[in-house]
Amino acid sequence: MKHIQKNMVAVIFLVTALTSCVVGKKYKRAELEMPEQFRNVEVTTGDTVIVPWKSFFKDPLLTDLIEKALVKNNELKTAMLTIEQLNLSYRQARLSILPSLNFALAGSRSYLSKKSLNGSISEQFLGTPYMDDYSTSLALSWEADIWGKTAMRKAGAQADLLAQQQNKLAIQTRIITQVAQAYYNLISFDQQLEIARRNVALSDSTLTIMNMQFKSGQINSLAIDQITAQKNTAELLLPLTHQSIELQENALSILCGEFPGSVERSANALDMEPEAPYSLGIPAHLLSRRPDVKAAELSVMTANARAGLAKAAMYPAFSITVQSGANSFKASTWFNLPGSIFNNLAVNLAQPIFQKRELKTAYETALLDQQKMEVQFKQTVLDAVGDVSNALTRSKHADERMAVVESRTASLQKANKDAIMLYKSGMATYIEVITAQSNALQNDVEAISIRLDKLNAVTDLYRAIGGGVQ
Repeated sequence: MKHIQKNMVAVIFLVTALTSCVVGKKYKRAELEMPEQFRNVEVTTGDTVIVPWKSFFKDPLLTDLIEKALVKNNELKTAMLTIEQLNLSYRQARLSILPSLNFALAGSRSYLSKKSLNGSISEQFLGTPYMDDYSTSLALSWEADIWGKTAMRKAGAQADLLAQQQNKLAIQTRIITQVAQAYYNLISFDQQLEIARRNVALSDSTLTIMNMQFKSGQINSLAIDQITAQKNTAELLLPLTHQSIELQENALSILCGEFPGSVERSANALDMEPEAPYSLGIPAHLLSRRPDVKAAELSVMTANARAGLAKAAMYPAFSITVQSGANSFKASTWFNLPGSIFNNLAVNLAQPIFQKRELKTAYETALLDQQKMEVQFKQTVLDAVGDVSNALTRSKHADERMAVVESRTASLQKANKDAIMLYKSGMATYIEVITAQSNALQNDVEAISIRLDKLNAVTDLYRAIGGGVQ
């Protein structure tokens, strides 16, 4: 027994000395060559303060919808369940360094051939044509972590878990943006509906005036037909806009995890433009603020750990097995201790030699996977910087367009009123009235579209710099 203990001590000492031999490479971030500032930004600040989404969006009805979506959205629920699965895998990976312990209880009866050596001996000494065997044991097995497999398993599982957590945050920011933009679309449809109703009323009033003039012989039927067609054009927008409103309400309800239905909203939400109580910072800050960028880099870390494991599979594996229990050929003497006790000690070394190139192919494939993840990470960074630049461009030019439209609105409103007054006094034709009304209608719709573009750009910019995770 002392000899066995000495051998075990020697083996454990040797294995411990070899555990410093790690074959996997430590992760190192690839060179990204980030720009110093975003496009269309003249002054760059190093500040990274981003307000929570509840403070960013000013409309209380909108924030209520976002809260509902974050609680009920099924895509987010699925992401949370995936996080729980990966958390279990990570906990399992942390325990991979521990030995395994198994209990066995067995009993068997073998009828041996009388012509065999064991059969003749069994019948001679036992007086029976069969041989019983009763055994119970505890077996402790442990594979030495010679090449750092445990650390690589833990690193890979942890990177998987953290990447999924970041993916969940990326889904969250996307849902926040989608809810906000769907809400803004709904408000824009409401305002388009109001404009269509006003134009129908205006066309109806103009048609009444023209009917009076037609009856008095001042104008012909062509003028009546033209203004009637103008009125029908305005009326055509009513059912189309109602359809758009209902479809948008259905989409927003489903996004919030509910069945299609009406959505409560503010009347002037398009005028509640979120301010910019955040700083853009520099492009390099996206590496730590954007959840999709962080998830992409964590995927590279996972691939790096898997490449290390694939390489370690080509190296020798050392394992130790210790077994102890009770064994007897008679049930009556099975637990007659210490006579029935047995002990086994085994030290195993397994070195793959010829595996039809499977291990090398697996390692080379893992290296290529790692390179693919690095390329995808770089592309994600490019897209992230592009998202910020695109949102800045849209916001900037929406402001320029709105300034022009506001100036044109005042002129068209005056022209519309003047056309009606001049027509009543016989100094303008019905064509000029129709043109003025059409121009005013088109300008009002365009103004709503520009305000919507501005809100969507600001919302996209907030998400692009990492907002929405708070």
